[in-house]
Amino acid sequence: MRTSLAALSEQLDEGRVELDRGGPPPELEAFAARLAEAGSHASEALRRFVEPAGDVTGVLQGMHFHHRAEAALYPLRRALPPVSRFFLEDAVAGRVVELDPDPPAEGSGLHDASNAPGQRGGFSLYVPESFSPEEPLPLIVALHGGSGHGADFLWSWLREARSRRCLLLAPSSQGSTWSLSGTPDSDLDTPQLLRMIEFVAESWPVDRDRMLLTGLSDGATFSLLSGLGENSPFSALAPASGVLHPMNFRNGNIERARGRRIYLIHGTLDWMFPIALARAAAGELEKAGADIAFHEVEDLSHTYAREHNALILDWMGVEIGR
Repeated sequence: MRTSLAALSEQLDEGRVELDRGGPPPELEAFAARLAEAGSHASEALRRFVEPAGDVTGVLQGMHFHHRAEAALYPLRRALPPVSRFFLEDAVAGRVVELDPDPPAEGSGLHDASNAPGQRGGFSLYVPESFSPEEPLPLIVALHGGSGHGADFLWSWLREARSRRCLLLAPSSQGSTWSLSGTPDSDLDTPQLLRMIEFVAESWPVDRDRMLLTGLSDGATFSLLSGLGENSPFSALAPASGVLHPMNFRNGNIERARGRRIYLIHGTLDWMFPIALARAAAGELEKAGADIAFHEVEDLSHTYAREHNALILDWMGVEIGR
């Protein structure tokens, strides 16, 4: 893997040198600067991935730069068709004009609320460029892992949200991770999360019957703690690589799991939360009466199974290209 990435890194560096040579004409300076920014972030991501094996921090930093490269590239999608296709599922790659009209719907695109790098407690939001105010849209709420950030995790779901015309909300926890104690008096994130959802619903049409709460690692653990809570607005939960927190058995969440739709994803090689914990969680949720779909991913470590995004939306009945 490192050998393959190293080769890509060399090609990228050659392309960056070529881009810098001579400089762009004045009318393309802004475009070239944005492309150079994306290339710089991508190069840094590759550098951190191909470095000799070290701790997890380097890999996480690499993912951060990868997502920053995506954020820099997305505004160039109209000028560079391959970029636009990158942010679409294959089945709708030929429907760019329909899904991303020019001009786009008013109020569509990317929005940030107090969610710049280094800020906590805000959110990033994607609104499909082709949305209509008269048509309620499914809402995906995607929770990052411990020490993560919503502005990064948004890009883990944008391709599917754009392809299926879903609102995508990616909050940042108020602390370095989510409120995992499971007690109402110390849960700072659930009330904030509910306020964010209501803010979105005031400005854009939300389909209240198709609201998904998903997350990775600590975000997955919190998606069960918060998503099974009293008065939870979510119609489906999809935790990935997390655990069923013991507090769920004390705060009434297990009883509230009856009839709840839960799509549970876990890697068989997870080194942080061994697969045995996920199997036990699936058993407890099923025993409690949850409508559970449990997916063990072979050869997956403690990371995100991106290929399940489309499967989750299929499971929810959110069709591609709808």
